[in-house]
Formats: sequence, C-alpha cells, structure tokens
Amino acid sequence: MSNDDQKRAAGEAALRYVKDGIVGVGTGSTVAYFIDALATIKHRIEGTVSSSERSTALLQDRGIRVLDLNAVGELALYVDGADECDVNKCLIKGGGAALTREKIIAAAAKQFVCVIDPSKRVDVLGKFPLPVEVIPMARSLVAREIVRRGGQPVWRNGVVTDNGNWILDVHGLRITDPRALETDLNQLTGVVTVGLFAHRPADVVLIGDQEMR
Repeated sequence: MSNDDQKRAAGEAALRYVKDGIVGVGTGSTVAYFIDALATIKHRIEGTVSSSERSTALLQDRGIRVLDLNAVGELALYVDGADECDVNKCLIKGGGAALTREKIIAAAAKQFVCVIDPSKRVDVLGKFPLPVEVIPMARSLVAREIVRRGGQPVWRNGVVTDNGNWILDVHGLRITDPRALETDLNQLTGVVTVGLFAHRPADVVLIGDQEMR
C-alpha cells in the first residue's frame, strides 16, 4: 500500500468515530480524504468546525456546513493529521501553518482522532522541524531564545498564517520530553503557540485503517 493509499484508508476509517452532532475538522492531505468521506454522511451531522480557510473551502465545496467554534461549545470529536507521532501519541503539527486553530479545536474536543500514514510514526519527535507560530514583530526575539535552547530556527519566509502571524521552523531538536518543551516554548513572549501536541495528545491514532497500539 502506498503512503497515499494509507492516507485515504486513515481518512475513511475515521468515519467510524463520527457521531451525530458537530465534527471538528483539521487540515492537510490526509484530512482531505476524511472530508471526502464525511461528505457521504453529511446528512447525519449538524455541521463542522474547521481549523483553516483551506479546509473550510473543501467542506463548503462538498456541501458540509461550517460553524464558528464560539457558537457550538464542546465538540464530541476532532479529526486531524500530524507531521510526526510518537509512541505516546504526542504529535508535531503545523506543517500546513494551521497549528494554532488546530490546537484550539483539539482542546475543545472530547476525543481527538489523528489520521496518519506509516511515515509519520517515529520513536522520538523532532526530525520534522517543529513549527512555532509567532507575532511578526517578535520573530527575531523568539528565534534568539530558541537558539539558546539548542534549536535552529528558520523563518518560513512568505508564509502568513490564517491568524496573520509568521512561522519559525525549528530544526535540530530531539524531543525526549515533549510536554516540558511545549510548556517552555509557549512561555516565550511573542509565541502564539508551538506545534507540539503533548499536553493534549491524540486519543486515537489511525495508521491507515488500523489503530496504533
């Protein structure tokens, strides 16, 4: 099975977790397959909450209602992909620059189902550069603080998030304590959020159509 086939299988398998109500929807290539699958049962759900303008466009194109999170309260389910996933279901996310909205929706959901292909499964997080969303004027300030911590920040030049902010991609990390690093980086002045999902990891990880054990 190719990685693309595994992504499709994971996106379609996530339908097993969809109950009636409102579904949180993430961003990325694997989630796009989930959106296609969700369209086949859109009559069963009240609508969705989307983590990015890109996913909103895909959902609306398929006739799926998109709602404001402030209007719906707690979600039963959030489905999203990841750039890396470790054995404890901690994640690196943000390759698509939607990390802040993704983190907000994950925090609002009772269950977080992460859909990935096998290439995203790692023993230690950090080979994929860690995205950090920053207020634009704080880019160099935050970058200097990250260098002091042993990271190698690279500005994702030309990318502006849906929130109007910038992204630093941090290379050279071997993240053995993702919860501690998430806490530390989130405290830096000028950081909006960091693409570590460790305090709120995935509840279920689907690799293809199989749950990771």
